[in-house]
Formats: sequence, structure tokens, C-alpha cells
Amino acid sequence: MSRSSTTVATLLTGALAVCWSQAAFAVDYDRIKQIAEENGITELRMTEAGGPSGESIEKGYLDPFTEKSGVAVVRENPSGLGKLRAVVEAGAVTSVVLELSSPELEQAKALDLVEPLDWDAIEPMPMFDEAKDEKGYGYQYYTTLMAWREDAKAPASWQDFWDVEAFPGKRALPDYAAYILPMALLADGVPVSELYPLDLDRAFASLEKIKDHVAVWWQAGAQPPQLLQDNEVQYAVAWSGRVAGQEGIDYTFQDGQLDIAFFVVPKGADPNQKELANGIFYEMSVPQNQAVAADVVSYTGNSPDLEPLLPQDRLGEFPTTKANKDVQHLADAKWWFENAEEVETRWQEFKLGL
Repeated sequence: MSRSSTTVATLLTGALAVCWSQAAFAVDYDRIKQIAEENGITELRMTEAGGPSGESIEKGYLDPFTEKSGVAVVRENPSGLGKLRAVVEAGAVTSVVLELSSPELEQAKALDLVEPLDWDAIEPMPMFDEAKDEKGYGYQYYTTLMAWREDAKAPASWQDFWDVEAFPGKRALPDYAAYILPMALLADGVPVSELYPLDLDRAFASLEKIKDHVAVWWQAGAQPPQLLQDNEVQYAVAWSGRVAGQEGIDYTFQDGQLDIAFFVVPKGADPNQKELANGIFYEMSVPQNQAVAADVVSYTGNSPDLEPLLPQDRLGEFPTTKANKDVQHLADAKWWFENAEEVETRWQEFKLGL
């Protein structure tokens, strides 16, 4: 079945088309075309995370950029801080934009691996404030949340999720400290408002209470939905876009962890290519483009004006609709960067006892 549907969003698209067309070229595409012609640039390279997310980038943002600029964009994957550091230190930067997680962005800034962005030249449409960083462009929101089989008893909180007697069944948890330690604290009764700085002793003590009921510590985002559908586990911590719309699976954004994926310009990138990339960043701010991307995978972009353009019968799938954004907490990327070494050491010690 097609993931697109005729909704209120479809009707609004036509009504808003004039507004979009007037703002569609806020970035200076004449200058972009001139730079491309004068320097013989016919394509740019982008390093992104891959999978459905990469496909959403292609359809939502790169296609409009290429149509307006005449410059193709070649996607490469996977991405990450290790790749960024390797190419910058080797002086072999080929991708003008590269995707990082929010903690990776903080580390890249500290290591002086990324260029500042020219927000005046990008001239984006309205964006959530937390998506605009001096050296990072937050383009995609995703949530780490609790999910369960439809035939399992539905939890309403992380305390319920941890309660294996009242909610019996096997669990699947992420093999990533950043995506489970905050939930362990919420399960132990820590209010969201007091979550950071994380109490690591309390978080690991909370994990000790549930670890014997964890059948799988997953590393790939595709695992939780498959494990749930195969009935290998009955409850899982998962990324929202992986379980949204999946048959036989329920989930909630309540007390989920909202996070942002960023694009950066690697240190030493060609300055002409960097200027062309402003067009890509602009396209990532256009609500209409974000709606196209969200139809590929149920993550959402950085626009506060996106919700009316999403399929109204699927609003429950998307991280930044008002109803969902209001019940989540935003990951504290700076805390994770500042405490990365201690967390990793403690995490590996914890795993030795599994």
C-alpha cells in the first residue's frame, strides 16, 4: 500500500504553493549557478547515514537542489565522526557535507574538524532554534521510544516498561549508552526536568534490574521491529522511524528522547563547493520538501510549519508534531560530549556482566 494518502495536507499544498514559490529561491541560486559554471562544478558529494534516511534526503532535498542549480549530488554512506576525522586529517576532503549525530557534532567542533556555516547566505525558512548551530545544520529529528507487540500489555511509562512482572515478556534494548541510560533513570523515577546531568550510578543500577529480561542488545535500527514482529521479544526500545506504521507494533512518544541529525561542512572543504552547498541547506528548510522526505521515512525536518503538510491520518508517526514534541525531552548533546569517555568506560564494564 502506498504511504501517501489524500488528506488535509494535500489540500493545503495547493493553497500554500504561492507562498512557497515566492520563497523558493531565498538562497541566491543565480550566484550558485555562476560559481558552478565558472569553476566547472557539475556535481557535489555528500556523506550521509544511509538506508531510508538517505533515500528521503535524495527525494526531499537533493532533487529540488539539482533541478534549480543544475548541479548533481552524489550520496555516499555510511557517515560518522571517524570518517570525518580521517578525511580532514589526511587533507582528503571530497564530500562537502557530512552527517553527524548531535554528540558527534560537539566533538567535531572541539577537534576543529568543521567549518562555520554562513547562515546569512543560506537564508533558511523558519527553523526550530535547536536545529541551527554555528557549525552544524540540524536537518532531521528522530526519537528513541518504547515499542511493543500489539498483543502485549501496553506500557504507559518507562516505569511500566521496566516492570517485568506487570508487563511480562522479553525486551530488546539498544547497545548504545546514549539511547538507554536516560530511559533507565526515567524508569527509576527521575523527573524529566532533573534528567541532566545524568546520575550514572543510578542509571546503571536501574539497568541491573532489567538486564536479565533483555533477550537482545541491538546495534542496528532495523532489529527492533523485526524482533517484535517475529515475537522474539514483546517489548523494545526503538527509533521512531523504524517502528512507525509497522504491522503488529504499537509505540508511544511519551517520555521519548528527541534527537537531531546534523550536516556539517568538513574543515578544508573547497570554498566554492561550500558556497554551492548553501543551496542544499536551504532546500532542507523548506516545509514542502520536508513533507516529501517524511513520506519516505517517518522522521521530520526542522520546520515549525511542517505539521499541516503531513498526512493527517499519520500524525502520530512523526517526532515534531506538537502533540509528540511536547511530551519528549531533547537529548543534551553537550553533556554527552563532555562525559563521553566516562560513559563508554562504564558501558563496557556493564556489558562484561551480561
